[in-house]
Amino acid sequence: MALTERQEVDKIEIVGPYRAVQVRTATVIERGGEELTRSYHRHVVSAGDDYSNETAEVQAVCAAVHTAEVVTAFEAVQAKETP
Repeated sequence: MALTERQEVDKIEIVGPYRAVQVRTATVIERGGEELTRSYHRHVVSAGDDYSNETAEVQAVCAAVHTAEVVTAFEAVQAKETP
């Protein structure tokens, strides 16, 4: 039986006042349809980031929560924190 590997976005969380979108991706290795291992990777999509390479589901969440107001407020805070 051959091993197969697949990746799936299994958790999307929205956190903080600037609506950071945390994305957890699971890498699943299977043999004959039976899961052998599962490992995780997380990344964050911040307001104003390019999310065009994300899955359709992540893109929809980002489009909903990263409004113009949120992006503007996040960029203003970032500008204050950058020397």
